[in-house]
Amino acid sequence: MYLRYVPPMGIYETLYAFLGAFGTYMGEPGTNPWSQGFPRTVALPDGPALPSTVTVTSEHRKYPKAWGLPALREAIAAYYRQSYGVEITAENVMVFAGGRPAIVALLLFLEPDIEVRLASTEYTPYYDVLERLRRPYHLVHSGVDNGFRPPVPTYTAPRDGRTLMLLSNPCNPTGVTRTGEELAALVEASARDGMGLLVDEAYELLHDEPVSALAHVDDIERGNLFVVGAATKGLQAPGIRIGWAVAAKRHIEVLSNFSSFGMGGVSHPSQCYAVELLDPERMRHVREAVPAFYAMQRERYGRAFEDLGLELFSGDGGFYHWCRLPNGWTAERLNEHLFTRGAAILKGTDCDMERLGDDSPLSSFFRFSFGPLAPESFEADIALLGEALREMRS
Repeated sequence: MYLRYVPPMGIYETLYAFLGAFGTYMGEPGTNPWSQGFPRTVALPDGPALPSTVTVTSEHRKYPKAWGLPALREAIAAYYRQSYGVEITAENVMVFAGGRPAIVALLLFLEPDIEVRLASTEYTPYYDVLERLRRPYHLVHSGVDNGFRPPVPTYTAPRDGRTLMLLSNPCNPTGVTRTGEELAALVEASARDGMGLLVDEAYELLHDEPVSALAHVDDIERGNLFVVGAATKGLQAPGIRIGWAVAAKRHIEVLSNFSSFGMGGVSHPSQCYAVELLDPERMRHVREAVPAFYAMQRERYGRAFEDLGLELFSGDGGFYHWCRLPNGWTAERLNEHLFTRGAAILKGTDCDMERLGDDSPLSSFFRFSFGPLAPESFEADIALLGEALREMRS
């Protein structure tokens, strides 16, 4: 090997296994993308239209600015000011090619003595990124006994040395969402000496009401708070690959310096499209329609899953259900029955930050995504899943 081998993220192992079993790619006609973490990319019921064109001029064919298109940085800052009352400017915003690159960059440039603190059940790429970057990390327990909601003090309790708390909110895969006093306490802790907080808010708009750590910020320049957002989920545009980080200006300077040699900026036309998505009047409409649609989907799929004998540990955010199979059945076995029917779920073990494999306490858990599903597919989805479960019982 000339390059050091790196395995794919867990979900891709499932996708490759599905391709081998079913003979076509997940997402193609005739498949059921229950394992997929993407939203509907068409207008939602009672939702605003999605822009269908973007003008590309000679200016847009030039190199983009390292820290992002000024109009987009201002649109992002204005959105947070108007929605959450936080006092930030465009200089507090850095644009990336999606939310994950922002998270990778932030972890890449942490000082080497800083330990990352995260839950033992979390967004599966966190494990891969921390391991590849060789970042020291400490896991706080997140399981059945605490409802997959680790107490805030398990994140904020002092430890030897400096700490960066890392969490997705709403959580992927569980949907558990920190709001109110819980979220305020996490933000307050990030202002202490030796403490920081990185909140991945990819699912910000998928909670009724939308929630952001920035609503609890008195002074963004004080402390070490990093908020990562993206056009991927609530804005329904994963394909344009636009994300951002919001932080103190001194941190944004580091990230923009990195972009000058490590990224070279982000697609100019994609940034222009994102500006259209963030139009203030449109966003007012989005903040009503997106949470309402996914709350409806969450509620009806949840009822049906319980009728099928599944135990739910889902929170009230995101577009996933976090389910436990009965009788000690494993999610891997469920996928074996689903693959032949053109469907797949994400195994709970892929969200185990301890990566315990067959010994994982999450082996009977799975994440079901209703994100990309059309409302009219509901009855067929439940029927298909019910068939697989009945086959497992027999």
